Amino acid sequence: MNWLTNVVRPKIRNILRRDTPENLWIKCPDTGQLVFYKDVEQNQFVIPGSNYHMRMGATARLKSLFDHETWFDVALPEVTADPLKFRDERRYVDRIKDARTKTGAHDAIRVGYGKLEGAGVVAAVQDFDFMGGSLGMAAGEAIVRGLELAVEKQSPFIMFAASGGARMQEGILSLMQMPRTTVGVQMLREAKQPYIVVLTNPTTGGVTASYAMLGDVQIAEPGALIGFAGARVIEQTIREKLPEGFQRAEYLKDHGMIDMVVHRHDLRATLARLCRILTKAPAAEIIAAAPAEPAPEPVVEPVEVIPPTPETVVAPAAPQA
Repeated sequence: MNWLTNVVRPKIRNILRRDTPENLWIKCPDTGQLVFYKDVEQNQFVIPGSNYHMRMGATARLKSLFDHETWFDVALPEVTADPLKFRDERRYVDRIKDARTKTGAHDAIRVGYGKLEGAGVVAAVQDFDFMGGSLGMAAGEAIVRGLELAVEKQSPFIMFAASGGARMQEGILSLMQMPRTTVGVQMLREAKQPYIVVLTNPTTGGVTASYAMLGDVQIAEPGALIGFAGARVIEQTIREKLPEGFQRAEYLKDHGMIDMVVHRHDLRATLARLCRILTKAPAAEIIAAAPAEPAPEPVVEPVEVIPPTPETVVAPAAPQA
């Protein structure tokens, strides 16, 4: 055995090797620009040069929404892990395990309760990294539980939607979550509480056909893909070329499908303002939600002192006999 080749060289190579994180740089899908990951993270996952909105995880989304980046995670009901014993190329339970390891989440939707500019709100975030944000039994239960909590707390409910549709591994059970969530939204509406939907990239399939399009106010992030069927499927069906920007947030706003397109940096302030308007919050609550400012010091104007003249001096009265 050549000890210089087999022993010394590997040790030197290990000393000189530098472990580079895989996500050190991010490539902008729009311009191809390479951007430092930390810069994108600090910018709420918006590419600084092109303003392209990257996907945002559930934890980062909740941090950007609630005051002081703090909230309470809502306990969600347990569901059957694999009700149909589904298997294609792999077992469904194995796919679930991999998704949980990758994201650290139990399922595709996370629900939190916290303060938004001083007012309590319930928010649900759909994480596309968890099996494409697909809607299954666990996701449906999470949305319904969040809506019930909003009714209990008498607070607005904000839904951040991002999904490829219903989860095929759960078959009809996943499709049943569409009417269940719709009934939950109606329950919130009867309680006279706002339901605000933020459509992120992408929001498609059965999610678009249910709770994602039932908001009192429909907001979308710039450039978000929103629709039911894919553009290629539609083109093949109608045999026509679709317009430029079809199913993008700006196109849908121009054609009346959504109410507004809001940049991620302005989203928190917009949501807080909408919650105040829709709940008819009095001015006192709005002022209380703002940070207290020190009261200004009282201004004391100088007083001019006029010395008495001889004419104004009154002599003391003489004592009476």
